[in-house]
Amino acid sequence: MAFLFLAGLLVPARAVASSVVARCELEGVVDAGSGAYLADCVRRAEARGATALLVRLDTPGGSLEATRSVVQAFLGSRVPVLVWVGPSGAHAGSAGVFIALASNVAAMAPGTNIGAAHPVSAGGQDVEGAGGEHLARKIENDTVAFAESIAQQRGRNAAWAASAVRDSASVPADQAVALRVVESVAPTEAAFLSSVDGQRVEVAEGKTVTLSTRGAQVETLEPGLSQRVVHALAQPSIVYLLFLAAALGLVVELSHPGAIAPGLLGGVALVLALMASATLPVRSGALVLMLVGMGLIIAELFVTHGLLGTAGVGLMLLGGVLLVDRFEPGWFVEPSFRLSWAVMLPTALVLAGAAALIAYRSAQTRKLPQRGGDVGLVGEAGTALGPVTPSGGEVFVHGERWRAVSFTPIREGARVVVRAVEGLTLTVAEALP
Repeated sequence: MAFLFLAGLLVPARAVASSVVARCELEGVVDAGSGAYLADCVRRAEARGATALLVRLDTPGGSLEATRSVVQAFLGSRVPVLVWVGPSGAHAGSAGVFIALASNVAAMAPGTNIGAAHPVSAGGQDVEGAGGEHLARKIENDTVAFAESIAQQRGRNAAWAASAVRDSASVPADQAVALRVVESVAPTEAAFLSSVDGQRVEVAEGKTVTLSTRGAQVETLEPGLSQRVVHALAQPSIVYLLFLAAALGLVVELSHPGAIAPGLLGGVALVLALMASATLPVRSGALVLMLVGMGLIIAELFVTHGLLGTAGVGLMLLGGVLLVDRFEPGWFVEPSFRLSWAVMLPTALVLAGAAALIAYRSAQTRKLPQRGGDVGLVGEAGTALGPVTPSGGEVFVHGERWRAVSFTPIREGARVVVRAVEGLTLTVAEALP
């Protein structure tokens, strides 16, 4: 009896000790890479048999398509999803509101906020001002329905969810708890896991699960390489810097043919820039402007008047200003998600200076005497392989045998200097001692 009693005491302790909480985090924009990562975390947590999936959230918003995929994964998860907005200073803005609402249990650290899910353009402009009243109302109603459906399914405040979309409502952590937007305020992830231990939540297929998270082993799920790359590239400033790097690399390669490395790096940067632009709300016209600007900067190497290079830098700068689309219904982000002048101006000045220096050096190089081809043989020294007379002979110049003539006879083995080149025949003279 004593053995059975002790065994009964040990079993729950072992069960608690063996529980695992899978963990992932979203920091930055919700894009194709981060969205795929969060959806993949749900699948990996289910396969791992984790007690719960903990998601640390700090985002200004992002792609609506990627957000929908994350929400769908959270709502269909067989593992309880716990979202913690933190640390202090973090926020769940725009599209991040939908992700937080889709969790089974949500908490926020002190000093954080959630809200402002009103549809805005990626450049910060109101949808009505960018696309017209009719289209604005259509997008707003669709987004409100999306937010309300999530809140109702998770038993949260659907009225506030609608106001976050219609009125850009945003609240701090304590008000979010009072409004039933999130369940609690937790300063750390560990405190959050301890506070929800023992709670019963409903997961996919109507099943009820009791959370066993106090003292659980936390296992971080890392994103795949492709997910990391896509997420890292999904920034307007990165796209712009990659275009500048591509322009500079190609300029260096064309001004110094055969260097290989600058051209290769420039080509890779251009491919990455085009790939990154495909994941962001960017204008195709802005991309064309930047590509034309690159072409003008390269053309400056062969003209060196300064006008083409100046125009090229101007087009690159204009393309950067227009890069982020001011109206893209598929994105819900805060106004801060744009290409700032603090990035554009310094980089444009650096590119202009580099292009001017390279063009100046290229102009100087073209003014130097030609040292290659037929003209480059003039002045070169060689050796007479036999007697050289006005009627002909052979000389060895520049590692090659040449037919040669001389106005005065030259003996075999004498040192000669090339005076002129006519076709494949050299006119030589005997070198002075």
